[in-house]
Amino acid sequence: MFATVDMNSEEFKQEQEKTLKFVQKVIESQNWALNEDKEIVDTVVMGLTRHKLLYGKRFCPCFMVVEEDGKFKSADDRICPCKPAIQKEIPENGMCHCGIFVKK
Repeated sequence: MFATVDMNSEEFKQEQEKTLKFVQKVIESQNWALNEDKEIVDTVVMGLTRHKLLYGKRFCPCFMVVEEDGKFKSADDRICPCKPAIQKEIPENGMCHCGIFVKK
C-alpha cells in the first residue's frame, strides 16, 4: 500500500515553501540553475515535498523509496541533491536525472 499526503493541506503547503528554499540554496551552493520548464520544476518540488513529509528526507521523486530494517532509502540512495547528479549527470549531461537542476 502506498502512503498518501494531502497536497492541499496546510502542512504540505508549508513544507513546499521549505522545499523551494532548499532548492534555491542547492542551486546557489552548486552554481547550477533551475530548469526553464516550470512544469518539471513544480513536479519535482512536489515530489521532494511529499517524500520529506512521508519519509523525513527529500529523496529523489524519480526513484522508489523502500523500507529496509525500519529505515527508508531510495534506489541508489538518491537524496537531493544526489551524488550521481553532482558527480556525473550535471557535469556530463547538463542536467540531473529529475531535470530540476541544470548547468548554468
